[in-house]
Amino acid sequence: MTADLSAKNSSKSKMGLPTMMAICIGLVIVQGAMISALQGIGIGGMGFIAAMVTALILAQFNAMSFAELSLMFPEEGTLATYTQKAIGHFPAIVSVFAGYVVVAVLALPVEMFLVDAMLGELFPGMLPEKVVPLLILFVFAITNLIGTDVFARIQNLLAFILVSALIIIGAVAITGASEPHPELSGTTVDWSFGGVMDGSFIGLVGLALWTMVGVEFICPLIKEVKSPTKNIPRAMHLSLLMIFLIFSAFVYGASLYLNTEELVGAPLPFLDYASAVFGKSGLVIATIMALAATCSTMNTILAAVPRMLQGMAQQGQAFPQLKAKNRFDAPWVGILMITGLTTIPYFALGIDSLITLVIAATTSWLLAYIVAHINVIVLRKRMPNHARPYRTPFYPLPQILGIGAMLYVALNNSPSPEMTEMVYTITGGILLVLCIIGAIWVKFFMKRGLFEPDSQ
Repeated sequence: MTADLSAKNSSKSKMGLPTMMAICIGLVIVQGAMISALQGIGIGGMGFIAAMVTALILAQFNAMSFAELSLMFPEEGTLATYTQKAIGHFPAIVSVFAGYVVVAVLALPVEMFLVDAMLGELFPGMLPEKVVPLLILFVFAITNLIGTDVFARIQNLLAFILVSALIIIGAVAITGASEPHPELSGTTVDWSFGGVMDGSFIGLVGLALWTMVGVEFICPLIKEVKSPTKNIPRAMHLSLLMIFLIFSAFVYGASLYLNTEELVGAPLPFLDYASAVFGKSGLVIATIMALAATCSTMNTILAAVPRMLQGMAQQGQAFPQLKAKNRFDAPWVGILMITGLTTIPYFALGIDSLITLVIAATTSWLLAYIVAHINVIVLRKRMPNHARPYRTPFYPLPQILGIGAMLYVALNNSPSPEMTEMVYTITGGILLVLCIIGAIWVKFFMKRGLFEPDSQ
């Protein structure tokens, strides 16, 4: 299998490990993750660092399952491909649409709203509302239509800018090189180990996990990368470690300049953070950081999600038009579809209602991780002799712990108790609609049993 993978990937220019890590990091570090990290350190202090360590371990478990599955079945369909082999086409369709397509269509507009707000602060009254983020979306749609070579060059640049900005702001804040550390009034971040020793940090694991989900977006690009057997697992594992280190320095630096009220209460705490560290130039730095995060996320989603849909179409799980590729080997129908769908909530909804929808949709993202862990366990039983270039260490412990942890986070997913009922209602509604559509598609179009896996 290893030789076959190498042969398949030698015919044209492929993405190396740095680009693969740029994809992983650029998808995970979004504005929402920055806000979650700063709010988390404000709420829990040292307890949130412990929660981040726990989230890092759980995210590594997720990466292990996706690494094993993606190298067993190196195809564009990613989770849908693995799931149809393990537990059937119905859960394959529901998990991908719930965990990735819906999340992408709702999460991208939030990032676009935040960029629009930042640009409005930087250039008050000078830019037409909602136009610039829309232009950015169209630009990345075009670059992804041109193919993975252009995508890779842009992604490397964006990830470099984003990571550099985060490292710089964290390092400058910790050292006080730009603005001296102020005497903070109000409640400061608690750096005692009380929350760690009494176990209360467990309540913050859900918030911490949102800073480390998404590295598996490299898997649909498996045919576009060099040495996937070696680099797919390495890219995910190293990216998660780097993300943890970057965010740890980022939030510690923030605790030296902002009190807990500012960290938890501000709508854009990273803007206040940058301004406190760099003075008036902080707004420019925060805007660059926000732009890089949003652009990187757009670029990766428009590369990965259409390839998921393309792989599903090849298996009969989605409209056959999604199989289409242009002369640059890009799944152009899927790219245009995701771009078009993103504009609907962007114009139809406001940011407040969208954030609730995103929390609900990302809860179903956790379903995708649970399904991936289940796939590994089932396939170890169903296909014990299938080639596995990567095998999960300490199997099945990572899968069992991963399933339990994802269920815990799903039950503790909203930032306030009053939002919980709304989130569960929306999540249930999304899953219900997808289950109905998926069941009809599998039964009447594919003419298969709902939980009938592919034959070996």
